Amino acid sequence: MKERALILLEGHRTVGPLYIKAAQSLGIHPITLATNPTQFDYLAAKGLEAARVDTDDLGSLVRECCRLHSTYDIAGITGFSGLDESIYVTVGKLCRHFDLPGPDPASIERCCDKFVQRQLLAAAGIPMPAYRLVADATEVESSAAEIGLPVIVKPAVGSGSCGVRLCRSIGEVADHTAYLLAKEPTRGASPRILIEEFAQGPQYSADTMGTEVIAVGAADFDCSPQFVVRGSIFPAPLTDFEHERIANVSLSCLRALDLGWGPANIEFRWTKRGPVVIEVNPRLPGWTTPRLIQLAYGIDPIAEHLKLVIGEEWDLRTKHSQTAAARFLVPAADGVLDWIEGDSLAVGLPGVTEVKLYVEPNTVIVRKGDFRDTMGHVMAASPTHAETEAILQRAVDLISWSITPLPTVLKAKRFAAPRVLANRAGS
Repeated sequence: MKERALILLEGHRTVGPLYIKAAQSLGIHPITLATNPTQFDYLAAKGLEAARVDTDDLGSLVRECCRLHSTYDIAGITGFSGLDESIYVTVGKLCRHFDLPGPDPASIERCCDKFVQRQLLAAAGIPMPAYRLVADATEVESSAAEIGLPVIVKPAVGSGSCGVRLCRSIGEVADHTAYLLAKEPTRGASPRILIEEFAQGPQYSADTMGTEVIAVGAADFDCSPQFVVRGSIFPAPLTDFEHERIANVSLSCLRALDLGWGPANIEFRWTKRGPVVIEVNPRLPGWTTPRLIQLAYGIDPIAEHLKLVIGEEWDLRTKHSQTAAARFLVPAADGVLDWIEGDSLAVGLPGVTEVKLYVEPNTVIVRKGDFRDTMGHVMAASPTHAETEAILQRAVDLISWSITPLPTVLKAKRFAAPRVLANRAGS
C-alpha cells in the first residue's frame, strides 16, 4: 500500500513549517516542489523531501506529480505565496488536473488581480474606497485629482504591502507611480497601478474557511508613508454590532468573488461609512495569524485547511476563548545590525507564547516599507485584552538592539533615516 503524500508548492518561512507539522500529525508525508528549495531553511534542517521544479511551468509540475504518484498516493496539493499569489492559481489547476479537492483557479486568478477584484466587489455593492487603474504616468494626476488627496498608490498584483504607499501630494503620486512603472514587469506583463482613496480608520481583518467566518482580528500599521505591520490581536476589540457588520460584509465578498472553497482573508478599514473593504486575499495569511487564531479560538486553521485539502471532514467550532496578540520588532533605520538581545528573557515571561527573531548580528538592514522590514515578533495570550497587551509590552521592553548606519551611498537608495540607531523594541 502506497504512503499518502501531500504536495506543497513552494514554501514559506512562517507557515511552511506549520503545514509540514500538520501534515505529519495527520499521517501524511509532505513533499515540497519549489523552483529553489534551498531558500527554505526548514526543509534541509528537518531532512524533508523536496524537488527542484519550475513552479511557473504547469507542465513540469504535472510531470513531477505523475512521477511522485508512482511511489506515493497523492492525498492533496496546496501551496504558499511569497510575493506572488499566482501560486494559488497553479494549485487550483493541479487539483483540477488530478481530480483532487481544491480552489477554483479562475476565481483565484480574478481575485489576485486587485483591479478585477475591485470591479467585482463594486458590482456587488460592497463598500470600498474609490479607485482608478493607471497604466502610464499621464493618467496619474487626473486620477488622483478625481479621487482627492491623499491617495494610496500600489501595484494591481502583489502582497505583503509591497509597493504600497500613501501619497499626500501630486508630486508624491507621480514619483511613486514612476517608480512602480519602472520596475521589472512581472511574468512579462506591463505593470498596472491602482490609485485608491485613503480609507482612514482602524484596520481589521476577517479570516474565513469555506463560507464561515472563523476569526476577526485587528492590526496596527505604521503609515509614514509605507505600511509596515506593528502588531495584531484576536479577537478584535469590537462590539457585537461591529463584529456582525464585518462578518456580513466578509461573506458578501466571498459570494461576489466566488471564493466558497478553502481559506480567505478580508482586510477592512472602519471609516465613517462603517467597514470598507481594502483587499480580499484568497488564502490563509502567513506570519503569526494562524497561531493567534489557534490561541484565541482553539481552531487550528492550518490543520483544518489540510483536512479540506485531503478530503477529510473539518471542525471549525470554537474550543475556547482568550485574547492573543503579536507585536513585531521593526528597526527605525537602515544599517548593519550589531547585536540584538533580550529574547531569552522575554520568552520566559508568563503569558508569552513565542519570541522569534528573523535576523542575526551582522545582518544588513535595508528597509523596504513592507512586511520584510520586521526583525522578529513576540506573541502572548491571556483571558483579557488588557492583560495580553500588558504582557506584550513587558516582553518587548526586554528586547533591544543596535544598528550601525550604512554608508551614505547606500542610504541614498532609501528615504532619509534617523541617525539615532540604538533602539528599544517597544519604541
